[in-house]
Amino acid sequence: MTMIINETSRLYGPANGLMRKTGREVQIGKLVLPANIDLYIANVVPQHDPQLWEDDVHLFKPERFAEGIAKATNYNAAAFCPFGIGPRSCVGMSFATTEIKIALSMILQRYTISLSPAYVHSPISVITIQPQHGIQVILKSLHSNV
Repeated sequence: MTMIINETSRLYGPANGLMRKTGREVQIGKLVLPANIDLYIANVVPQHDPQLWEDDVHLFKPERFAEGIAKATNYNAAAFCPFGIGPRSCVGMSFATTEIKIALSMILQRYTISLSPAYVHSPISVITIQPQHGIQVILKSLHSNV
């Protein structure tokens, strides 16, 4: 379940980007950023970079995380940051991950889930990445008496 949550977070992370402020002048390649400017860092970019994740970067492959996040990212921490990175990462990350695991395990004990034939994949970026038309699923009871 952790691999599925990580891969889902990589493809469709809860945040579109991170706001940061430069504390001092910084040079990145040929670009010089002055002190005290606000930066918007689109964390979706490294999470969809084929140089970091191979040519199948847009495919849903939870097995990427079979040996953990560090191995999946070739020990490049900035490649996977759905909840931010470093000391300013989201304080709710552990809670959100635990909550997802509990909710999914409760659902999967009782139902099988499949996508509705009417589902159209169309993620949009608002404050978070979300399905434009919702997610239409079909829940089928695992118990014959329901």
